[in-house]
Amino acid sequence: MSSMESSNLTIETLKRMFEKEKRFDGRNLLEHRKIDLEFNVSNKAEGSARIRIGKTEVIAGVKLQVGEPYPDSPDKGNLMVSGDLLPLASPRFEMGPPDFYAIELPRLVDRAIRECGMIDMEKLVITPKEKVWTIIIDIYPINDDGNLIDAATFAAVAALKSTTFPELNEEGKIDYDKKTNKKLPLSKETSPIPLTFYKLGNSLVLDPTREEAESCEVRISFGISIWNKQLMINSCQKSGAVPFSQEEIENMMQIIPKKFDELNEKLKKFF
Repeated sequence: MSSMESSNLTIETLKRMFEKEKRFDGRNLLEHRKIDLEFNVSNKAEGSARIRIGKTEVIAGVKLQVGEPYPDSPDKGNLMVSGDLLPLASPRFEMGPPDFYAIELPRLVDRAIRECGMIDMEKLVITPKEKVWTIIIDIYPINDDGNLIDAATFAAVAALKSTTFPELNEEGKIDYDKKTNKKLPLSKETSPIPLTFYKLGNSLVLDPTREEAESCEVRISFGISIWNKQLMINSCQKSGAVPFSQEEIENMMQIIPKKFDELNEKLKKFF
């Protein structure tokens, strides 16, 4: 049997299982795997976290630098997100110039964090229009067993919540060996919860394993938060040529509030 025939067989098997609301690991189609979160996994970063969702594992680190504000936001600090997809995490990742997914992943994380207003960017200003703090989030997948976008977002948010400022001396230079007790200016009300829906045939799936994700035809990622006690969709991006029907989109809108509350409860024990 060729690899293509084997792949087609896997897809058809999964499609039939999904239609019967079944998965190989016994979960229902909208059920997440166990989530474990660990903070301060790097002693060189200003904040860091490791998340495990099933066998998917991602580390995120936060570094703080001082620089000039962006020209289009002179009264705000800067935020940068990068991601390194290394072969140790998945056979799909290769060394060399980043492919589309390697570019897309940090952009989705950036958008989910930025658009929900989690960070008070104005409080990162040191000298108006001249000097601001720059937050750099680095994402390192260690093992990709599916749902990497959501895992990377969770890891980045956790790393931000553990971040403390290094000491800034009178000359404006950072002493990274001296930590302060000052935390990032984060909103107490809002931080993003990511939800990525995958579709195979007529079935919608959350938190897929790698085999499930690779078999699905299309996905759509949402960044969701609470703002003024209202549930908000702050970011959304679809990938794949297969369309979602209006009924499927309406179904997602019904699922999102329930899953948001469920994931919030799971994460409460860590924050």
